[in-house]
Amino acid sequence: MRFRRLLVCVCCFFVLGSHAADKFEAPKARDPLRELVDSAVEPLMQRYDIPGMAVALTFKGKEYFYDYGVASRESRQRVNGETLFELGSVSKTFTATLAAYAKVNGNLAWSDKVSKHLPFLHGSSFDNISLLNLGTHTSGGLPLQVPDTVNSIDELNDYFKHWQPTYAAGTYRTYSNPSIGMLGMIAARSLHEGFDEALEKHVLRAVGMQHSYITVPVEQSRNYAQGYTTANAPVRLKPAVLAAEAYGIKATSADLLRFIEANMQLIHVDDKLQRAIAETHSAYFRAGEMTQDLIWEQYPYPVELERLLAGNSSTMALQATIATRLPAAPLQEPVWINKTGSTNGFAAYVAFIPGKKIGLVILANKNVPVEARVAAAYQILMRLDGQSVPRRER
Repeated sequence: MRFRRLLVCVCCFFVLGSHAADKFEAPKARDPLRELVDSAVEPLMQRYDIPGMAVALTFKGKEYFYDYGVASRESRQRVNGETLFELGSVSKTFTATLAAYAKVNGNLAWSDKVSKHLPFLHGSSFDNISLLNLGTHTSGGLPLQVPDTVNSIDELNDYFKHWQPTYAAGTYRTYSNPSIGMLGMIAARSLHEGFDEALEKHVLRAVGMQHSYITVPVEQSRNYAQGYTTANAPVRLKPAVLAAEAYGIKATSADLLRFIEANMQLIHVDDKLQRAIAETHSAYFRAGEMTQDLIWEQYPYPVELERLLAGNSSTMALQATIATRLPAAPLQEPVWINKTGSTNGFAAYVAFIPGKKIGLVILANKNVPVEARVAAAYQILMRLDGQSVPRRER
């Protein structure tokens, strides 16, 4: 009898102990990096009613990924490592890399005139515009978008034949999709390949980006996030002339981070491609608050937030800015390099500090104001580098 009572007591002790362990489980260890990213991203999502976001970081030789919200409000599918976002104009950095690859390969030179590679333009304004002008938005006033009346390559070629510059080449920066689009056409043609094929073979897959596409394959359609306009209407990118060259890539946050790591030589790629990537970091023109590289834009580091916001402002995207030619020189450390990207339903921002080996990718399936993206990225990167972040006046 005494033995049975003892056994019951022992059993009760272990049962109660087990329940107590469940109830008073030790708290999980703090993740300061997660807290830092959350503090920048969660207010952004709430303020702009963003369905989903993906943030990727490379820091101290390690990668970190943080996913938020849903890829689609309709399906409620969560954002995850396989979610594809539209990159918008971040795609231009890939086109610039392809052109630089063709240059390193001996297929073209930055000093080449456009009409050398597109003979149908002999006798046009493009006799006086170089490939470097196309890659630095200094062609003389090509418009932001391909005109609405242009719906085919033949119509595009005719438009280019009759186009007249507003400024002398190399004197003003005018941000332009047709400009980088034309450079993409020329780069692919110089390699004797179609643009999609050339970009995929020589850049995307060569960097190891296995989940990045211009045309999303059917088997990946379930991973393609639904985009939303500022009015919360569902929208996705539609095919258009020069869309592939200027703003057409869809990618995961991990793939895009890999591209940033290649830009900082944190991963190994083919020597020819690595030299091409380095070409895109050369400083060519000073325009406003920033320095224009080959599509990439750079600032001396550390950089003030106000300067970043000015360099990434709508004024720089929509208005002509005086451009001052700089002596040709390789990357001068330390610098902050960045690029924004937008489509009607998506927003992207990438920034990296090569000298610090720190890089960041921000992707959202809603068109979020550029200022908000840049400010969030600034908060994260500066604190990662141990820099103080001044409080902004509202």
